[in-house]
Order: sequence, then structure tokens, then C-alpha cells
Amino acid sequence: AAAREEGKMASFLAPTTTTFSSSKSVFGRRRTTRKGEEEEEGKAALFFSSRQQHLRRERLWQRGLCGGKTASKTTSSVGRWTAAAKKADDDALTKASDVAPETPETKTFLDGLKYDKNGLVVAIAQDVDTGAILMQGFANRLAIAYTLQHKKACFFSRSRQQLWCKGESSSNFIHVDSVHVDCDQDSLIYLGVPTGPTCHTGAHTCYYKRVDGDDGLIVGGGKDGRHKAEEALTTLYELEATIAERKREVVKEGTKPSWTRRLLENPELLCSKIREEAGELCETYEKNEGKERAANECADVLYHAMVLLNVQEVEIADVMEVLRNRFGVSGVEEKAKRTPKSKLIDPSKK
Repeated sequence: AAAREEGKMASFLAPTTTTFSSSKSVFGRRRTTRKGEEEEEGKAALFFSSRQQHLRRERLWQRGLCGGKTASKTTSSVGRWTAAAKKADDDALTKASDVAPETPETKTFLDGLKYDKNGLVVAIAQDVDTGAILMQGFANRLAIAYTLQHKKACFFSRSRQQLWCKGESSSNFIHVDSVHVDCDQDSLIYLGVPTGPTCHTGAHTCYYKRVDGDDGLIVGGGKDGRHKAEEALTTLYELEATIAERKREVVKEGTKPSWTRRLLENPELLCSKIREEAGELCETYEKNEGKERAANECADVLYHAMVLLNVQEVEIADVMEVLRNRFGVSGVEEKAKRTPKSKLIDPSKK
């Protein structure tokens, strides 16, 4: 039941022939693929390689966000339970008794939400670093209170009629950085960090089926095209995917490799282009060349820098996480805490 609840949005559209596998990363999350496509092109399906998942879990441990439940066993604020409700709570992994009494501020917020006739609001989980929409569920008052208190995405299972914390059985939690409410007070966003695949299929997000496109679910009909296994991506991650695809593609004899492939195979060319494009970006300011020119040159810098990240096996999500962790920190202090270059690991000696 938990698997059905977590994956209902994906399984609704997913053809029965879809399969998944683990491989190297593609732009901060894993692509979902057909088995045949994977064999031919080596595309990835899961969000994290084992090494990257371990590193991200390690960072979460350091921040005190990863691991099992740390709920306080205090009395719930929901009042008296019936015997049946108490038994259901005893059998659940995420219990109503894990929710502490509401503070006055929390009560005011929860009272102001517009619940449906079943006492639920829509709750959407979003990756704070990649921007990917991970899943949609529903949350009642207790689920929202649990999320706010324990910083783990919690929902209300309509099929089981009980609370469930995402990851309570799979350990693929979504650790919540912040909670946002919409203008109508009837839906929420849990903005956070997933410790593993969100979808029960093993995909990073439940939204991994594109509907439009030449071979999408609507236009393509029965065709088995690439759009049928394509996650919803923001611009930087689509660029990261394109770079990764250029790296995998086979260059036929007698044909010219793409510019990206040339950069990937020529470190001197790549580094010289980054320096060149960075200089041209500075010139747009120094010579007052205008906004359009500045945007174009900045796009060039970003593209070439992301090619370099691919060469060094660094994901753009890792860069976003570094930036996020710098919020509210003095630049001088942050730089002073960095590992000295002399102590960094030489990649060639791994």
C-alpha cells in the first residue's frame, strides 16, 4: 500500500515494459530508461550512484538530518482516540503519538489552512538543490505538524488511513529544509533533500514520463521513444544531461565530433575556453556592452564550466548544495574553513 501511495503518479502513466538500472549520474539526478536504450547508450536510471548516495548521506548525518526517527514520545494534540484509532497508530511506523503538542504559532498556521472535506491539503515534495518535483501526496494536520517538528516529509495515506513518513520503510527519506504554503492556503511545498530515489520504481522523481514531444505518451502513441522515459528537468540539469550524452555517444569514423566532445577530450582547450569566456563576461561590464551581451557571455561561462564539472565527475547538484550551505555565512569565514589546496586529494592518484 505504501508503494502504491508513493508511486501512483508514476505508475499511472508508466508502460509495463519500463525497467531501471544503476549507472553514473546524469545532471544531478538519474534518468529513467528502457532496457534496450540502456544497453545501447548506457543511460542511467537511479538518482544516486552508491558513492554519491553515501557522500550525501554523510553530509546529512553531519547536519543531524539522516537516520531513523527521533520523535519525542509525547502526548498528541489531537485529543482522545477511539480504540480502533489507537490500535492503527500502534501498528503504524509513523505514529500520531510522535507529534508533540502544537505551539501557539504552529496552531495558528495549521488553523489557517483550507483543508478539503477529508481534512487534507496537497503536499508537494521538491528537491531543494535540483528543483525537481519529487512527488505529490496529501497531508492532514498531524502530518504537517510532524514535518515541521521532525524535518522529514510526512503525508497521510488515504488508502491506509494513517500517517506515513516518506522513507519509513525504504530509508529513502526526504529531509525538509523549509515548508511553503500557497496563496490560497490549500497546498504546501516540502522543500528538501532526498537521501535516495523518491519513486517506488527506483526513479529520482515520480514525474518521469513526458506526455508531449514527437514520441511522447500523447503524440507518440504506442511508439517506444525517448520522451516516454524523460524526467521533468530545469534548464541547468537538461544541459548537464546533454553534456553527459555527448560524452557517451560513439563518434563514427569520418565524422566530426561535437564541440562538447572535443572539449571533453582536450583539457587544454577546455581550460583555455573557460578563461576566454570569463574574460569576455568581464568585458561586458567594463565596456558597458549591455544586458543581452552579458547574458550571452555568462551562458558561455556556465556551459564550459559544466563541461569541466563533467570531466571531474562533479554534479551541478553538488555545486548548488555548496551555495545553499553558504547562505548566512560570512564569505571570509567560509573561505578560511576550506581544506587547504596542499591537503586536497590528487584525482590522478586515486
